[in-house]
Amino acid sequence: MPRPTPAQLVYGSATVVLSTLAMLLLSEVRSGTGVALIAVAGLALGLLVAVTVPIPRAVPAPSSRGADSSPVTRLPLRRTEPRATEHTLRS
Repeated sequence: MPRPTPAQLVYGSATVVLSTLAMLLLSEVRSGTGVALIAVAGLALGLLVAVTVPIPRAVPAPSSRGADSSPVTRLPLRRTEPRATEHTLRS
């Protein structure tokens, strides 16, 4: 299993804390069983958020051989002004 990225840890932790706090404040639960259920729900929600955070993937290098690769045609650069060492017929 790959190690979690810092973004996954931050998003998951913030989700656990904020969702648990919001559920406790909104439900006004006073029993220990209710608090435990809300805590478990907050942990599950945080885990879900941490797992669904997109993981950066390495971009595959283009292959030198492939059905969709076309040969690259290099055109010479067009000069707009003659070089100082070249002879010109302009006076």
